[in-house]
Formats: sequence, C-alpha cells, structure tokens
Amino acid sequence: MIKLNRLNGEEFVVNNDLIETIEETPDTVITLITGKKIVVQESIEEVIEKAAIFKNKVFVYSKKEV
Repeated sequence: MIKLNRLNGEEFVVNNDLIETIEETPDTVITLITGKKIVVQESIEEVIEKAAIFKNKVFVYSKKEV
C-alpha cells in the first residue's frame, strides 16, 4: 500500500499490486487492473519509487525470522 495525493490534496492509500499502468497526460493518471483511473499529484517516478520502497519493505520483512 502506498500513500498518494489526489489533485485536490486529499491523501489516500492505494494497493500498488492493483496498478496496471501509470501515464503523464500531463497529470499523472494511474489505471488500476479494475479499469478505475486515479489522477494524482505525484510524478510517475515518485509513484514508482514509493511502490519500490513498499515492495522492498515487504521483502525484507518476509525474510526476517519470526
């Protein structure tokens, strides 16, 4: 799950496993696998970085012995 901001500044969380595509038109538009489109303030690079950081945290946590 990654925190993003809508164009109006409202913060929300999206499941990054549901992201199908990201494009800049010039606004950043995220299309989910459900077909829903979300316009966000962040650039493509920022969304990718947030998703990568989240995936890394999940990977590191899954490697820890409980």
